[in-house]
Amino acid sequence: MEQPVSDNTEKSRFEIHDGGELAGFAEYHLSGREIAFIHTEIDPAFEGRGLGSRLARAALDAVREQGLAVLPYCPFIRGWISKHPEYADLVPASHRARFGL
Repeated sequence: MEQPVSDNTEKSRFEIHDGGELAGFAEYHLSGREIAFIHTEIDPAFEGRGLGSRLARAALDAVREQGLAVLPYCPFIRGWISKHPEYADLVPASHRARFGL
């Protein structure tokens, strides 16, 4: 079953759905050319299925396409980037040490 990820700009969050239900989201604050991820949550009913990882990858791919810089304040997004160093370039070099990247 497909789990689509979409950018709900009205709520400032990327959302992942499963079977038509909202399974989780990654909240952000957009300021100019920077996007600060502040909170990620997967509904407990959907945990353990890799949806958080799918959500993080899709959200970061989308912001890469938009040419935005990422500020990963959210521990989940920050941890995901640490495990996937090919995404570290999204975080400005001047901020990487601040986020432990």
